[in-house]
Amino acid sequence: MKLSDKTHKILQNFTSINQSLSFKEGRKIRTISPMQNVLAEAEIEEYIPKDFAIYDLPQFLNTVALYRDPEIDVSTEDTHAMIREGKMNRSKYFFSDPSVIIAPPEKEMQLPSEDVCFVVQDEQLRRIMKSSGILGLPDLSVVGEAGVVKLVVSDRKNDTSNDFQIVVGETSADFCFNFKIENIKLVPGSYEVVISRKNLARFVNNALNLTYFIALEPDSKYNV
Repeated sequence: MKLSDKTHKILQNFTSINQSLSFKEGRKIRTISPMQNVLAEAEIEEYIPKDFAIYDLPQFLNTVALYRDPEIDVSTEDTHAMIREGKMNRSKYFFSDPSVIIAPPEKEMQLPSEDVCFVVQDEQLRRIMKSSGILGLPDLSVVGEAGVVKLVVSDRKNDTSNDFQIVVGETSADFCFNFKIENIKLVPGSYEVVISRKNLARFVNNALNLTYFIALEPDSKYNV
């Protein structure tokens, strides 16, 4: 098995959500944060031949990166993967006990309702994340007011907080859906966003077959 650049990018992103990963046979990879407030899943090009678990995913990916054109064999041995390049270079990397890894539930995640929908473009998302870093702002709100949907970065605990706003759509409802920026762990790109008033949001990157489910903060509000 060889990892494509796209799959490697997704796995690198998954390390920001959970340092461990349980791989399942097939073409889908899934992870969940230790607090269980961010779940991510992707359909990848590669076929994973069997179930196995990696405890330190960043270390595993860094080991793979030691090779220019690595082949990862996970099917030959029950206890470890063999990472090879040609006949001379190889690494043995041991699997983890799956029971020590926080893994997503087997049941597929679904939104309880679909109340607000919009698209955030790659450049808009980059500006949102950059503004949070420059201004030191920890909160992202999706706000519906005066007929528009806008993304607002701010510090909601500070009444005199600076902020940064981008309009991303139109709406006839009034709402304020709140996230912690630290939970917006998205691969850069454009996303179709659907938010449920029951405090759960879905972000879909169609170019990467990648989906995130992110919990909202409990003080989020929605009024038709």
